[in-house]
Amino acid sequence: SGPNAADVGFLRNGVTAHRGNSGQHPENTLPALQSGIDVGADWIEVDIFRTRDGKLVVTHDRTTGRIGDRKLDVAKADYAELLKVDVAADFRRRAKQSLAECPRQTMPLLSEVIEMVMRQGRTRLSIQPKMACVAAAVGLIKEKNAEAWVGFNDGNLEYMSEVKRLAPEIVVFWDRGASDLAADIRTARERGFEALVLNHRVLTRAKVGLIHKAGLEAGVWTVNDEASMRRFLNMGVDRIYTDFPRRLLSLKR
Repeated sequence: SGPNAADVGFLRNGVTAHRGNSGQHPENTLPALQSGIDVGADWIEVDIFRTRDGKLVVTHDRTTGRIGDRKLDVAKADYAELLKVDVAADFRRRAKQSLAECPRQTMPLLSEVIEMVMRQGRTRLSIQPKMACVAAAVGLIKEKNAEAWVGFNDGNLEYMSEVKRLAPEIVVFWDRGASDLAADIRTARERGFEALVLNHRVLTRAKVGLIHKAGLEAGVWTVNDEASMRRFLNMGVDRIYTDFPRRLLSLKR
């Protein structure tokens, strides 16, 4: 396993569709993720938990209350129970859309999303573990020979180091906030991470320069307005996480 023929075709435009194309579709759902691929982001990003019955599911919060029509604790529920939640409910309400315009969605399994991504060779999948489930996720990736299609992103050093221990060939984007950048750069290089992704409030041109000088990629999350997108592109940022990938791609063309 490891990077294979598909690698030559992957896009390299520095646009990560955050929870999929989540500005236009319910976050972390198959339509949002397919849309991220269709608009041409080079990465789509998802969050994962493990259910009580050991399934890896794609969702951002510990409970379904914010996005869904009922509140369940994801890690304490079985997948069959979670399938009863309409995870498009909140988006539909905020977008003032009808059920016809925004149909009911169920929480996807990570395995479904990996299969979807592996049907094409342009967009890759970045996985953010929201609980201790890295070994299970890497096991699934290896089982599907999906290493070339995936990466991981998170701020948790233990989780990201575990990815590199289990599968050194998998790309890691390490999320940082207002921490000590020099120390973070040293850690990233020691652990073999490929990129540092900083919160939009703390990233500056000087920090981008230091990250690049260390041979790492510089990313920023989460950037949705055009003015900020332009500002970060002008700073030389390699990767921008956004809920509006189409908007960002139009600035880069």
